[in-house]
Amino acid sequence: MSHVHVIGGGLAGLSAAVELAPQARVTLYEAGPACGGRARSFHDRALDTVIDNGNHLLLSANPCTFRYLDLLGARDTLKGPGQPVFPWYDLEAGLAWTLRLSPGRIPFWLLRRGSRVPGMKLGEVMALFRLMKAEGQTRVADCLLPGQFAHRLLEPLAVSGLNTDIETGSARLLGNIVRRTLAKGGSACCPWMAANGLSESFVTPAMRYLDAFHAEVLTGTRVSALKEEAGRIVALETSNGPVTLGAEDSVIMAVPSPVATGLLPELDGPDEFESIANAHYRLQQLLKPRGALKQAGFIGLVGGVAEWVFLHDEVLSVTVSAANRYADWRNEAMLEHIWGELRRALDPLIEEPLPEDVPVARLIREKRATFAATPEQDKKRPGAKTAYANLALAGDWTDTGLPSTIEGAIQSGLAAVGALGFRTAFAGAE
Repeated sequence: MSHVHVIGGGLAGLSAAVELAPQARVTLYEAGPACGGRARSFHDRALDTVIDNGNHLLLSANPCTFRYLDLLGARDTLKGPGQPVFPWYDLEAGLAWTLRLSPGRIPFWLLRRGSRVPGMKLGEVMALFRLMKAEGQTRVADCLLPGQFAHRLLEPLAVSGLNTDIETGSARLLGNIVRRTLAKGGSACCPWMAANGLSESFVTPAMRYLDAFHAEVLTGTRVSALKEEAGRIVALETSNGPVTLGAEDSVIMAVPSPVATGLLPELDGPDEFESIANAHYRLQQLLKPRGALKQAGFIGLVGGVAEWVFLHDEVLSVTVSAANRYADWRNEAMLEHIWGELRRALDPLIEEPLPEDVPVARLIREKRATFAATPEQDKKRPGAKTAYANLALAGDWTDTGLPSTIEGAIQSGLAAVGALGFRTAFAGAE
């Protein structure tokens, strides 16, 4: 049986390992103490509860993600409204509103005042077509039209989707997201979240699945070098010693771009990055949301620092995308500022107001959370195949056609499996 060595235990590596486990012997090497990468949970001592290291919102138009969850029997670990419902709050205008998409491709929601973006004009929707046609060096800002449709919807979606500001962000990448979601109608845009933490949805079930197929998962094991002979990888240098590869063995390198280019100096990859900040507030009492906020379990904010707010039983979790702009903010100042925004946005939508004082909180900054989704960086993304016959690449930074997302990471793992000649259901695998 073929032996595939998967380097990296993030979602890209887990996706590849899960796909390969029924077909080959699999060994997965993870440098850290646990798998999951940017999509895992941990117990935070300061908050004395389990939190996710980053907040993630899935959409129903994520076929690779849902196939992965179905293979693991983990789809029921997600929660969501079951409808394309997105509550918003404009902090500048003090206005709460809800985007309610119609299920089919015909956008009837644009004609209903209570479902569309307040203050928008129908002509502003042309920005969606401009994004879907965008190529090359086109920036998001080049495609947007003045008005509330851009200000209250497209701009915040672009910043969160690309993790890059609209002035430099790739319109092509955002257009690909629009093509897979809004252009397909509301049925492709139903939001979902991990009900009990990212690890319970994406990591723990994968560990059980791999164990059932006798895959070997080596955490705390760093791969520091690859040895090449005659166009093949023939050995790995690991923190536990060298590993010699057999004639039929293969390698999937599913590590971040800087690590990959360090292991393969001839490899070109993205070298500019954006951070994400996640603020977590431990609540003393359960929130009692009303209306669309209760239905969805999250809310998007416009006009402030906070962008997405996720309601959990004990914790309010907030995402701040493209957070390089806030690198100079002290953690305490940022937590206090965001708490003020939460009180303004949530108090009108919950039965009992939030306390004035900032509760126990934790700010987590991921300094290199994603590659900067600019046209220049997008051009540097390699495909799954490499110059080595038995080596493939995976990671959300590879050329998936998407920015750094869960869907892109899982898709890249499948593409790497296909690039090595193994079976995969992913039609886009090389």
